[in-house]
Amino acid sequence: MKLRADWSERCVVHSHDLPWVPSPSRLVKRRMLERDGEEVARATSVVRYAPGARFDAHDHELGEEILVLDGVFSDETGDYGPGTYLKNPPGSRHAPFSEPGCTLFVKLRYQDPQDQAQLAIDTRRADWRPGLVPGLSVLPLSSFGTSHTALVRWAPGTYFNPHRHYGGEEIFVVEGVFSDEHGDYPAGSWLRSPHLSQHQPFSREGCLIFVKTGHLLSDAPMPAGVGYARAGA
Repeated sequence: MKLRADWSERCVVHSHDLPWVPSPSRLVKRRMLERDGEEVARATSVVRYAPGARFDAHDHELGEEILVLDGVFSDETGDYGPGTYLKNPPGSRHAPFSEPGCTLFVKLRYQDPQDQAQLAIDTRRADWRPGLVPGLSVLPLSSFGTSHTALVRWAPGTYFNPHRHYGGEEIFVVEGVFSDEHGDYPAGSWLRSPHLSQHQPFSREGCLIFVKTGHLLSDAPMPAGVGYARAGA
């Protein structure tokens, strides 16, 4: 299955407009944002666990990233509430479940096999850093090679400089409305911009976005300080 699998194409998807698609677990459904493969696939999805849902133990050959949007997500390592970022490295294994139910933003099979960092970050209690312009706050989550992942909070009326995306950029809007010269993107929107694309982002009313950069072209250089997912000095 190939769904928005061409990294050279700019994509904008409003996840709330997508149907819920069944998964191998009866009580887990997915809104598929992109996919390259069948059940074992490089994929980005919004995933919903109904109360009591669970998966059998399984491996993540090329890693998994999770942002808990609501509810409580669990596995044998612990219980993780809203705002938790989880990174399970290539070769990891777990048996996830949710007693009360939860909604997740999930990325599968995007990690370098040498990236063995396992992370669990409570972003609501973490120390955020000032961004590169007034009104931006940045919480770095993970970095390896050219790939950088962060949460970025925009105060109302914040504008950033025009910039290019070296190695591409991916955004999931968690709260508020994120904008650029191409349009406005409310909560639940997913954007993917290819290598060397350019835009000038801003937020009139404020927003919180999940940002991943440099992962869409493995040999693309990532100059320091070119994007708003970078913190200030």
